[in-house]
Amino acid sequence: MTPLLYGDLTGWYALLDPRADHEGEAAAYLQALLGGIDGAKRTLLDLGAGAGNNAWFLKQQFACTLTDVSDAMLSLSRAQNPDCEHLLGDMRTLRLGRTFDAVMVHDAVCYMTTRDDLRKAAQTAFVHLRTGGAAVFAPDCTRESFEKGSSLLECEAGARSLHGIEWSWDADPDDETYQVEYALLLRDGVEVRAVHDRHTEGLFTRATWVEVLEGVGFQVDTFQRPADDDGAFDEVFLCRKR
Repeated sequence: MTPLLYGDLTGWYALLDPRADHEGEAAAYLQALLGGIDGAKRTLLDLGAGAGNNAWFLKQQFACTLTDVSDAMLSLSRAQNPDCEHLLGDMRTLRLGRTFDAVMVHDAVCYMTTRDDLRKAAQTAFVHLRTGGAAVFAPDCTRESFEKGSSLLECEAGARSLHGIEWSWDADPDDETYQVEYALLLRDGVEVRAVHDRHTEGLFTRATWVEVLEGVGFQVDTFQRPADDDGAFDEVFLCRKR
C-alpha cells in the first residue's frame, strides 16, 4: 500500500519537507560523488527522487534523470525541476538501457523492507552506473544508528497549516523493519482533518548493507552527512564501480 504522503497527501508534502532542509545533506552527497567519480561528471540518475528536493541542488552540477514509483511525487518534482528528465519506475526493476556518471539513492531506499528488495535496488544502481562512476546510498538509519522517538511537526503556508507528530518505533526487534507513524492535523482555511499515516521501512545492519552492496559488485566506502541543525553527523555509503 502506498503511504498517504506519497499519494492522497502529496499536496501537503512541501509543507512537511521543504527544499531548504536538504541543502546541507545535498552538499555532502555532491562532494562525495565528485570525489568518487573517475572521469566525466555530467550525468546523474536519481532512484526514488520523490519531490526532487535533493535533485534541485544536484542539478547545479549534473544533468539529472529523476525516477520514482509515485507519479504524484514526480509531479511535485516536475514543478520545481522542469529542466530534468522524469520517469516513472520502481528502483527494484527499472532498466533504462543506458548508464550514468553518478547514481543517487536517497531515503526512498528505506522502503526496501527485505534483503532481496535491497539487493534488487542495489543491482539497479549498479547496472545504470558506468565503469568509473560512483553511487550514494543514503538510508535514514542502520540498525546500529536507529533510535526510537518522536518529534513535533509544525508548518504553515498562508491559509494552510500542518501540525502533528512523527513517531519512529520498532514493533519487532527480531525482524529487519521498523515503523514510522505520522499523526497529522491538516488545516485548510477553517477546515481541519486528522490523518494517521503508517510507513514500514527497512532496518539493516551496517554489515548487511556492505554485504549487499559489495555483492552486486560495488567497492564500498562511507562518508558523513549532516544529520540535524545541531552539528550532528551520521554515516552513509559511497559506492564505486571499477
